[in-house]
Amino acid sequence: MHAHPSLTRRRHHLRDVSARHDDPVDAATTLAPLIDAFFPAGPPVRFTLWDGSEIAPVRPGPDVPVMRITSPMALRRIIWSPGELGLARAYVAGDLDLEGDLFDTLRMLERASVGHHLHPTALVTAAAAASRAGIVGGPPAPPPEESHQRGRVHSLRRDAAAIHHHYDVGNDFYRLVLGPSMTYSCARFVEDDITLEDAQAAKFDLVCRKLGLHERHGMRVLDVGCGWGALAIHAAREYGAEVVGVTISDEQIALCRSRVADAGVADRVEIRLQDYRDLGMERFDAISSVGMFEHVGSQRVAEYFERLHDLLEPQGRLLNHAISSVGGTRLGSRSFIGRYVFPDAELIDVGEVALGMERAGFEVRDVESLREHYALTLRAWVANLEASWDDAVELVGEARARVWRLYMAASAVGFEDGGISIHQTLGVRADRDGQSGMPRTRRTWG
Repeated sequence: MHAHPSLTRRRHHLRDVSARHDDPVDAATTLAPLIDAFFPAGPPVRFTLWDGSEIAPVRPGPDVPVMRITSPMALRRIIWSPGELGLARAYVAGDLDLEGDLFDTLRMLERASVGHHLHPTALVTAAAAASRAGIVGGPPAPPPEESHQRGRVHSLRRDAAAIHHHYDVGNDFYRLVLGPSMTYSCARFVEDDITLEDAQAAKFDLVCRKLGLHERHGMRVLDVGCGWGALAIHAAREYGAEVVGVTISDEQIALCRSRVADAGVADRVEIRLQDYRDLGMERFDAISSVGMFEHVGSQRVAEYFERLHDLLEPQGRLLNHAISSVGGTRLGSRSFIGRYVFPDAELIDVGEVALGMERAGFEVRDVESLREHYALTLRAWVANLEASWDDAVELVGEARARVWRLYMAASAVGFEDGGISIHQTLGVRADRDGQSGMPRTRRTWG
């Protein structure tokens, strides 16, 4: 699972507004106050507007990115939803586009603007500019790709709807983005020139060794949120584990079972369409939860860790692999990621993760950040998407392809600048005598 840097942030002052035309009421002249409100120190990119006029960047140059506003509707979206959500809606709808290196553009926009917190007078200025430009009326309908969740937050039914919104986009689309491994979580780039597929295999191996699967053949493993089965297959094939994988994605289940059969491990891997909360009194020697914890929510952290603790045998280990942010972040309905990508998701502070595990009875034995690795993973996914853009649009439509391109690129920037991180937290359920079964003095997983 994956994360949500703001598209815009900080304060500066407008220095240079220009237009190609002499007409004093062209779009650039009319909208200059609005651009000034967002970028007080001057826009970091060149704005080209629907009538051909331009607003020059504060530092002109041949490689300066361009934000192309193709329709006045973009301004209506931003007026009614100032900041991240309005900009995202305009991009998803095709009312604005970004030209140049997408990662650099998002980073420049984030650093140069005021983001979510436009002053009320700035909103009045923006509304006046919109009126002069003939942009009037109520809020435009958002693109239909938005999620509108109903019911009690993190109930079984609402969680299933959230998972459906994100993961049931289509297996062919995910194969295009994720590559042959079909793995939707942070890879581990142990070498600079390693492929994405090899980096994912390195991550699987790291998880398996942290869980101690190399120490005993035939361990019974639960993979919570098993995706398309890649980790379960690796654990069974490389370590002889007996794996139960659970998912609540309808799209994933059939392909996951097929991939298990094709890998020749159907006798050792069982894939279920099941919520982890419905596992009853089963017991496992180890549990992996990779890229699923972001969907749990802070109010259910205690329930989550207590349930997984109950499912483990004494000396059993839990590996929790999850995106985190300092102080925690709820991806609410006014955020781009919360509305379009991961409904109801939360990023929990890694300190709260460790505390939650301890309160549930786990002994925390290891915490490792893979932040830089996730930035590289996301860049690889964006490259896959852009390389097969026409195919992606044919599979899911241009608007949804734009959602995925924007969220993955923005998330990569967030991991690169440290706004968000990702941690693997390893805990053990010690036995009655306090024996953990863990190595005393050194890591054994490399």
